[in-house]
Amino acid sequence: MSDHDRGSIVEPHRVLSGFYAQRTQRSAFVRRLFNDTAPHYDVVNRLFSLGSGAWYRRRCLLRAGLRRGLDVIDVAVGTGLLAREIVAVTGSARQVTGIDLSEGMLAAARRKLDIHLVQGMAEQLPVASDSADFVTMGYALRHLGDLVTAFGEFHRVLRRGGTLVLLEIGKPTRALSHALVSGYLGHIVPLLCRLTAGERTKTLMDYYWETIESCVPPDTILDAMTRAGFVDPRCDVDFDIFRTYVGRKR
Repeated sequence: MSDHDRGSIVEPHRVLSGFYAQRTQRSAFVRRLFNDTAPHYDVVNRLFSLGSGAWYRRRCLLRAGLRRGLDVIDVAVGTGLLAREIVAVTGSARQVTGIDLSEGMLAAARRKLDIHLVQGMAEQLPVASDSADFVTMGYALRHLGDLVTAFGEFHRVLRRGGTLVLLEIGKPTRALSHALVSGYLGHIVPLLCRLTAGERTKTLMDYYWETIESCVPPDTILDAMTRAGFVDPRCDVDFDIFRTYVGRKR
């Protein structure tokens, strides 16, 4: 990567002033938000997942080539929903490392999974270079500070020929899909969250939808992957909302 590329920040979305005032405040806001909602996150996930449960996560992992015996780093591990499917495919919890900025999320994951868990940021992974066959991240791309820097870290920790898999929810491209998803994720789910788990979970879902609406398009994400060193990046789309970005280290 050139010096110019390293100095060029690619944010996943603009500053969302209804939640934080400046770009530099984003990381602290996200950490607090997920710490506050970690005890309720799995319940909230069931409300907003739109069918993207365990079967879908596992399908995406298998489609990208995950198999038994591989070493995996799951960035933004959260409560361990994606990591659980990774363990099911690879057959070994000892070969999976989960990383998350939120200590609350790590505590929730630790109660469910016997994998190695580390607190850290995607843009500064506390992991040695060339140490994984797969790097995964589930539905957290929109919370990063700089796509190129984070993707550069993902590239660094992968071994030669390693694979990056990013599961995401993207803004629907068709008018009907957008109207349906907007009504559900933008209005119904925040209300249900408020009624079942409190005001802070409503804030989480309000923020979640805002990041979807404001996220950069797939071409920008694929370009950032290329700039970070990944070859043959692609975006697989399911149901006009679920997107899986896959890239490979040469």
